[in-house]
Amino acid sequence: MKVAIYCRLSEEDRNKQFETDDSGSIQNQKAMLLQYAMEQRWELYSIYSDDDYTGSDRRRPEFNRLLKDAEQHRFDIVLCKTQSRFTREIELVEKYIHGLFPIWGIRFISIVDNADTANKGNKKSRQINGLVNEWYLEDMSENIRSVLTNRRKNGFHIGAFALYGYKKDPEQKGHLIIDEEAAAVVREVFTLFSQGYGKTAIARMLNDRGIPNPTEYKRLHGLRYKQPKTKNSTLWKYFAISAMLTNEIYIGNMVQGKYGSISYKTKQNKPRPKSEWYIVEGTHEPIIDRELWDRVQALIQQRAKPFDVGTIGLFAKKARCANCGCTMRSSKSAPQRGSKHYLQCSNRHVAKDACIGSFISVERLERMVINEMNKLAAQYLDKDELEQHIEFCDNLQGQKKRLLSDISVYKKKVAAFSKGIRELYMDKVKGLLSERDYVEMSKDFAAERNRLERVIAEVEKQLAEIEEKQAAGNNRRQIIEQYTSLEQLTREIVEILIDYISVGKRIPGTRDVPIEIHWNF
Repeated sequence: MKVAIYCRLSEEDRNKQFETDDSGSIQNQKAMLLQYAMEQRWELYSIYSDDDYTGSDRRRPEFNRLLKDAEQHRFDIVLCKTQSRFTREIELVEKYIHGLFPIWGIRFISIVDNADTANKGNKKSRQINGLVNEWYLEDMSENIRSVLTNRRKNGFHIGAFALYGYKKDPEQKGHLIIDEEAAAVVREVFTLFSQGYGKTAIARMLNDRGIPNPTEYKRLHGLRYKQPKTKNSTLWKYFAISAMLTNEIYIGNMVQGKYGSISYKTKQNKPRPKSEWYIVEGTHEPIIDRELWDRVQALIQQRAKPFDVGTIGLFAKKARCANCGCTMRSSKSAPQRGSKHYLQCSNRHVAKDACIGSFISVERLERMVINEMNKLAAQYLDKDELEQHIEFCDNLQGQKKRLLSDISVYKKKVAAFSKGIRELYMDKVKGLLSERDYVEMSKDFAAERNRLERVIAEVEKQLAEIEEKQAAGNNRRQIIEQYTSLEQLTREIVEILIDYISVGKRIPGTRDVPIEIHWNF
């Protein structure tokens, strides 16, 4: 019998000399499991070890390598210290331990909590362990969120890294102190802007002097910051300067909570409205004095001119540079040249040779998009197979598929809770469970089942809304016909039809600018 050992530690270790070393806890897990495997006279296939990962993280590298090897039946047994080391999610317990592992011929064993798929009698205990671990994750998430929210409301800094210009106070947790090296750059940026320099011009000045941008600065100072792997990722850009000039942290106010997590099961975040941010004044020493701050904010307001009065730019956030992938910014020519609107690459002027600098007028791009749309209409509207060629509801169908998958998962969990309640009752009848334990456990099961049923009702409501939208969009011929013979685009049409447009460099010797339109259908 070949055995695969899986170890995991979720806390950030304090007892590692080097980041690449195993923590003491991982070493102890390995020693325990190796000893157990030797006593059973099993042959060791491999040790899979994830250090600094939570039990709800599905992206654990060694965990996923274990699953791939299990599917290919490279071993016969998966051995863990506890079931929670393998996963804390009941969904994955059912999917792998009770579902795929038996199909693949894999036996799962955890030593401490005595889980063993070869023992049919303890399946119920494995399921209860899974439920308890799931509740543990949710409760822990709520407790952590509550503590962090309280600290944010009281002005304590929460985060792995301090904002550029500051560093964490080693003497006081949650307090920021000025990092003079970076603060000097912050003061220069504010001063230059107050003197009339533009954001792109300031970025270029810093890049020409070789001053690292905030992410590169963190990396150079030994912080474990993951540098984005994109072209010119070490350069200062317009958006970095823009964000700096409006950040109240530089005047001594703690501003946090701009983003919030979607769920305790994912690391994805979403923006929160400013009314939900946590802003506490006077928590740390300011880098920028109030007079300079007010002058800069006034200048920003003066320069904040919309694309057209009361509207958003026609191609705002839709046009991208074909060379570097950055979103193109709008600009306006001088009145004597007709006050035309143009789109240009954000990296065009931030540094020498940073980008080829895609550039196109909004009017020209609008004509090109209209021409392409009319070509598509002519190509497809005379075909009976229109519906086979154009899929307007791809995005809706994807959303529907995800919601149906979520409903399926939730219903399985509801069924598992209902089954658990029935089995608990049978255990009580048989005298295996006391009345008190039965009441407490069944109450928890019922409460969680009711919560999931409410979630299912909400998801089904979302599903009904999507199906209504799909029904309204089923006659694709009529939809396409709405956009034939167009003479002018609107922002609404651009949002409906276009995902994004890739704009290249003008072809030398011509006026032609290559574009590639990525449609929403």
